[in-house]
Amino acid sequence: MRSATVALVQRDSRDGRRRNALAALDRIADQVALGGVRCILVKPNFVSVDRQVAATHVDAVRAVLDFVRARYDGRIVVAEGAALSSTWDGFRNYGYESLVEEFEVELVDLNADDVVPVQVYDRRMRPLTVYLARTAVEADYRISVGPPKTHDLVVVTLAIKNMVMGALVNPHATRRNGGSQGLVQRLAGLAPRWVWRSGLAEWGKGTILGHVGGSSKMAMHQGLPALNLNLALVASLVWPHLALIDGWQGMEGEGPGLGDPVDWRVALAGTDPLAVDALTTHLMGFDPGQVGYLQYCSRTGLGVADLEKIEVVGDATPDAIRRSFVPHSTYQRQLAWHLEGVERYLKLET
Repeated sequence: MRSATVALVQRDSRDGRRRNALAALDRIADQVALGGVRCILVKPNFVSVDRQVAATHVDAVRAVLDFVRARYDGRIVVAEGAALSSTWDGFRNYGYESLVEEFEVELVDLNADDVVPVQVYDRRMRPLTVYLARTAVEADYRISVGPPKTHDLVVVTLAIKNMVMGALVNPHATRRNGGSQGLVQRLAGLAPRWVWRSGLAEWGKGTILGHVGGSSKMAMHQGLPALNLNLALVASLVWPHLALIDGWQGMEGEGPGLGDPVDWRVALAGTDPLAVDALTTHLMGFDPGQVGYLQYCSRTGLGVADLEKIEVVGDATPDAIRRSFVPHSTYQRQLAWHLEGVERYLKLET
């Protein structure tokens, strides 16, 4: 029977985020094979380019690069496509520019990349084309690194969703002010809070920011059933080879951008990103069986989501680490992701 191994470590504040993350990676080093690899893509998360708790800390990326450079001397691209703002603002604000000389890497804005068309589905389950950054699709080895956060639509956002949504392009975000997307974002800030806690927010993302604004990231938002299906469909094309969850500090409540920080001091790593995400979801106090896109990824055979089939290695135990993250205020509505007749759209394992 298929199984997976996930490293789980926890350090105190004296060790620091970088050493904590590197300790997790070292625990699964024997599973990382880089022979024949020509280009490694390291994918951080910039859902916000100016709020650090919502984004991947540069020291977590340094840990990844420490680990990789000890085993590989080829091309490394640190690449992200920010949601609504300039990715380069994130690189500058979070101190990523120093990585270029420190580790001989390239910084790439995926929003400005050549694209690969992909078919997903709209809210009426009609074919819909979105576009992935070619660099993400064609990379020999993909590494997803980011913090554990609650989410306003799919319960949690972790390694898989980080890779999928960042690889989808939003050409307008390459402009410093966000272009037309920036205008929509500023107008959206005037909306009452109840709007963002209703189905209107999901409709607005997919229709206004996706169809009208031209953002493939936002075009994915086609209602909860289609969104969870679409995430699994796209995931198969940019599946991470290595996942690192930097839980030195996570986010609870109104994630993925506006939630509250959670000082956790943990790190998880593994070469099965679904196993990493499923275990992290459990450790955050949620049931991975209630996260739609994780279940679809499991049923299509992309990885292991069954907690009983995940071997945990490291210096921490799940029972000692587990805590209950405050869910997003829309959590109960998020559970309505089940899609009748999903077999018609996604070939599922029996």
